[in-house]
Amino acid sequence: MRDVNRHSSLFVVMVVLVLIAITGLPLFSYADSAGIEPKADQMLRKMSDYLANLKQFRVQTENTLEVVLISGQKVQFDNPVDVTIKRPNKLRADRKGDVFDQEFYYDGKTLTLYSPGKNYYATVQAPPTLDETLDFATEALDLYAPGGDLIYSNAYNILTEDVISGSYIGLSVVSGVKCHHLAFRGNEVDWQIWIEDGDKPLPKKFVITTKWMTGAPQFTVSIKSWNLSPKLTESMFTFVPPKDAQKIDFIRLTGAGMSQR
Repeated sequence: MRDVNRHSSLFVVMVVLVLIAITGLPLFSYADSAGIEPKADQMLRKMSDYLANLKQFRVQTENTLEVVLISGQKVQFDNPVDVTIKRPNKLRADRKGDVFDQEFYYDGKTLTLYSPGKNYYATVQAPPTLDETLDFATEALDLYAPGGDLIYSNAYNILTEDVISGSYIGLSVVSGVKCHHLAFRGNEVDWQIWIEDGDKPLPKKFVITTKWMTGAPQFTVSIKSWNLSPKLTESMFTFVPPKDAQKIDFIRLTGAGMSQR
């Protein structure tokens, strides 16, 4: 067994060295990965500040949810998401795919979740700002807005809240666009983000790995397009119940229930 383990370890080291030689990826030591590297920190702050200064935008994404079955096999489910934001207090999100069929509406006063397929909806009074409403939706309703971490006006603080270390991997190409590839480690999840190079540091891809769950499933957001000057109307953010739509109540969670998410 000792010889087998020694040969296996040698094989792993050789594979890593070959990959480094081929891809040009830097070999990080533990000391190098402690904390966030300055370039990774700079790029993440630059992206966060840029997004916070956008008064309105529309972003179209393809979200892929990975699920690990009891057998250990991984399966993926795709969900296109279309999000429209008008700061400081408007949000509209539509997602329809393998898992979700939902529409979100936030008009500065109320938050509504509508399921077109089942024709039912729930509406609740919401805080006066988008940031507060995102917190309220998560903490009180166990409801997550698509790409919520990137929507906050202080996205940097939200993204780095649980970060142990962060690395600048290098330049990469995502859907034909040159991007800065960053990788971060946290206590519960690891995540990567690809940020467009140039004067518009927009996120182009976002991958979250739940590392302590069996199989380490991933959630991937691939951003298809950004519209930084969309034509918006107030009616886009206001929910009008369709004919025969059934109104239901949100299930408010207790503190104990929320801890089990």
